[in-house]
Amino acid sequence: MSDSNTTHFNNPSTFILLGIPGLEAAHIWISIPFCTVYIIAVLGNVTILFIVKMEQSLHGPMYYFLCMLAVSDLVMSTSTLPKMLNIFWFNSREISFNACLSQMYVLLCFSAMESGILVAMAFDRYVAICHPLRHSTILTNSVVAKIGLAVLLRSGIFALPYPFLAMRWPYCRTNIIPHTYCGHIAVVNLACADIRISSYYGLFDLFSEIGIDVFFIAVSYTLILRAILRLPTKDARLKTFGTCISHLCAILAFYMPGFFSSLTHRFGHNVPLHFLVLIANVELLVPPLLHPIIYGVRTKQIRGRLLRFFTPKRT
Repeated sequence: MSDSNTTHFNNPSTFILLGIPGLEAAHIWISIPFCTVYIIAVLGNVTILFIVKMEQSLHGPMYYFLCMLAVSDLVMSTSTLPKMLNIFWFNSREISFNACLSQMYVLLCFSAMESGILVAMAFDRYVAICHPLRHSTILTNSVVAKIGLAVLLRSGIFALPYPFLAMRWPYCRTNIIPHTYCGHIAVVNLACADIRISSYYGLFDLFSEIGIDVFFIAVSYTLILRAILRLPTKDARLKTFGTCISHLCAILAFYMPGFFSSLTHRFGHNVPLHFLVLIANVELLVPPLLHPIIYGVRTKQIRGRLLRFFTPKRT
């Protein structure tokens, strides 16, 4: 068989992002909800940061962790959506090899960071409910800063092998990525080499970060539920549990799209490629969109500050 249509190269200078394969004709229409979601996500997360900074009563562990979550959401969405919209609007599909690996690293790092922040928020809820009198002494500003730094370092270190492994593979078949961004699997699948090391490391990272995070969140809420069930009245139990609703919704908004996307990719062998790419984008877009909405609606202090901001003062 002739290989005249095959380009031979090693570590190409650029990759080509196709966008959503099979739906190229609809890219303009698809860009409308994507752009809308991005704008809402950016405005929502910036608003959360602004309110927490301006409102002295919100200067506490839970809201500091919420700010970390907002920053992570902003980095995640901004690292992918502008390039994605360039593909949809201007057919600007080229991305340099180094930029592609950088995008991969940022996505993996901050995705793991969000998971770690959700664990920290679960710990905050555990201390607030199970040890309320010691909350201010356990979760001091110094401890919160150390937790945030530990989460960042863990995520950054664990994400480092991904681009380094991807960099060492030879790409001798094609440089076309059938996706809207440089996801890890989408890139290494182009390599004409045995990429089992990347696959094994991905599984190790999944279990050692996300798996352990889910375990600690489950342990925290088991202890929280046990403490809530010991409260004397139904009203007290409902009121205490109500303080956890925002965090539980944030957990679902982060983990459920990723879980569904993972199942679809692993077992949906007959699922069209464009559907898989759309699901991957939903997984990326949903948490930054929902987190500020969840906390804006469910948290009385944030909701009250927003209402005061938009309600004109009477003279």
